[in-house]
Amino acid sequence: MSADGPIGRPGRRGDLVRRARGEVRFVDDLKLPRMLHAKLVRSPHARAVIEAIDTREAEAMPGVIAVLTGAALPERFGIIPWTPDEHALALREARFVGDAVAAVAAVDERTAVEACAKVRVTWSPRAAATTLADAIAHPELGLGANRKDNVSKAVDLAFGDVDAGLAAADVVVEGDYSFQGSAHAPIETHCALAQYDGSGLLTVWSATQVPHYLHRELSRVLGISPARIRVVQPPVGGGFGGKSEPFGHEIVAAKLAMITGRPVKMLLTREEAFYVHRGRHPMQMHVRAGATKDGKLTALDARTDIDGGAYSSFGLVTTYYSGQLLTIPTVPATYRFSSVRYFTNKPPCGPKRGHGSVQPRFAFEVTLDKIAERLALDPIELRRRNAAAAYADTLNGMRVTSNGIAECLDRVEEASDWKERRGKLGPGRGLGVASSAYISGTNYPIYPNEMPQSAVQLKVDRSGVVTVFNGASEIGQGTDTLLATIVADTLGLDLGAVRVVSSDTDLCPVDLGAYSSRGTFMNGNAALSAARQVREKLVAAVAEKLGVAPSSVFVSRGFLCTTGESPSSIPVDEAIRLAEARFGTLGATGWYKSPPDLGGKYRGGTIGASPAYSFTAHIAEVKVDVETGVIEVVKVWCAHDCGRALCPSLVTGQIEGSVYMGVAEVLFEEHAVDARGLHLGPNLLDYRIPTSLDVLSIEAFAVESMDPEGPLGAKEAGEGPLHSSIPAVVNAVYDAIGVRIDTLPLTPARVLAALRAKGGR
Repeated sequence: MSADGPIGRPGRRGDLVRRARGEVRFVDDLKLPRMLHAKLVRSPHARAVIEAIDTREAEAMPGVIAVLTGAALPERFGIIPWTPDEHALALREARFVGDAVAAVAAVDERTAVEACAKVRVTWSPRAAATTLADAIAHPELGLGANRKDNVSKAVDLAFGDVDAGLAAADVVVEGDYSFQGSAHAPIETHCALAQYDGSGLLTVWSATQVPHYLHRELSRVLGISPARIRVVQPPVGGGFGGKSEPFGHEIVAAKLAMITGRPVKMLLTREEAFYVHRGRHPMQMHVRAGATKDGKLTALDARTDIDGGAYSSFGLVTTYYSGQLLTIPTVPATYRFSSVRYFTNKPPCGPKRGHGSVQPRFAFEVTLDKIAERLALDPIELRRRNAAAAYADTLNGMRVTSNGIAECLDRVEEASDWKERRGKLGPGRGLGVASSAYISGTNYPIYPNEMPQSAVQLKVDRSGVVTVFNGASEIGQGTDTLLATIVADTLGLDLGAVRVVSSDTDLCPVDLGAYSSRGTFMNGNAALSAARQVREKLVAAVAEKLGVAPSSVFVSRGFLCTTGESPSSIPVDEAIRLAEARFGTLGATGWYKSPPDLGGKYRGGTIGASPAYSFTAHIAEVKVDVETGVIEVVKVWCAHDCGRALCPSLVTGQIEGSVYMGVAEVLFEEHAVDARGLHLGPNLLDYRIPTSLDVLSIEAFAVESMDPEGPLGAKEAGEGPLHSSIPAVVNAVYDAIGVRIDTLPLTPARVLAALRAKGGR
């Protein structure tokens, strides 16, 4: 670290002014000569066999250049290498309303839309499962890979004797919980632009979170050498997990570009984004938990049924995530979970901020509140008595390093005046608490390999400018700013002297993408490693110039300085020129790979294992109108253990964004389809998310536990602060009206129904 450097100092994200001035170019802003526009023909049926496709009328239309069907793209694809079950265009069967079956490329978007209507598909509808209950009750539908049932993935794991733990408990609480699922709803929908140039190089610009994985799947599905493919991820207008896998439209645009010899752009409408989905899985959860009279948890038994939608997506991982992270930060003595993910004929579900663990966290944290009530114990005290220890393994074999959960609970308890106000706010007002933990990057790459998970290259110019070539995906979370800050701080540079080039497979080393909260920890460590290598050369060159020992040289902002009786300094740009003269052209590579052998020694033990875990506590204050059932979240206090806040403004922004998204899910959001498989609100008018008028008061606290393996002590802050915001609100509603509502979202109708049931009316 440099003295007086930017680390730990509030500052704004590097691209904010450019975004505010409209200077940032997203994929749909890109236009190439002779560019075509492509649109997709989508299934109107939840499940149907494709008997025939007649494209002749569409092909005859003026302005139509190409029409594509699944026969041209027979290779299956998917993000998880063991479950590739999607075709870019359905071959024989459409599995949900909106499943793409054909594509048209035309001279403009309107012509492409009109031509899609001219593609004649002969359908043979089949019985479908449009609810989780259907999938469970009708295994004969054969939606699974074995065609004998509808199961996507099943996991059964136990740690300790759970039945004995329940038998030994003084209090056992049991309940059913329902989470309806939600969509990402980013401002920017999916968009891809493909060009196949005269030299045979395929370039794809896409609003993706995973350029590297898209590069791999394009090569495999299209049968092109990876050396002839370039993937570029321009700035992304929001992702939240919804763009963290390869998609059919990206492959289709690439194939159309190859066929036509012209650039092809495909922009999905908002309605199409709802059908592409990959949002939060609906889950039905049954939880039993036991505790002794002094508040020690003896057992936790969780059973979860998961609605996966039509395709696998990240489903194998989701099924494990629905249980693996429940052993921290509140630790039961024994634990068992059984999770089954089912296929349904609905838009496929995938990873949304807090992938797979948000729903069970809601169920568990509400269960903890019920236990505390039965024991007449403060819910915060219950969590303290069962808190995970730092530098210890969890019950299911996950290694915890730094752990700030105790301080997180202390901070929100004090800030909210919890002890004085809880239960005393009057009718319709209440406070609720919850806590959670999350990963700082997954230790296991999606496809097995022994290579680095993240890497950067530094180019040091004699002008004093340092360029960071970085494979990580900037999706609005501020990764580019973070890396610039680390490099500037390490080398004593002004932030304006650091350029960041990211997410271009031709220019940048491989990074596995923006998912699992890996950016700060993994990419940050890679950047720090490279910057320190450059700093060593600067220090050596300055020490030689000044005739002092390298150990007496330190980096300050703008200078390399010496200590001792005759202190001296050399500007950093001059130090760069001295180092280049001595060592030659300056540059360095840095990489990160998580420690070996993380996770338990059992099948699936690596899923949920991480080099570090963040910890979070929320307290929510709500006001409930008992006449209308409307809930107002008045304020949320959130304390998040981020290890160290390298860029405090970014950390605060991530905490506030997470809380805002969590409150939206608990009050408003429901990605719902009807019995025919039609989405009930595939637009931002009918799909309810908060507007600027619904923004609540949020007080964010960055708790710094200084992780020994994180870059300069840092851990994640992108997803962890969401998890316990949801159960904190649910528990606050109970404090306000004395009625438990265990089904989300907490709509006015559900609140009124619960109140009427309580009153016997």
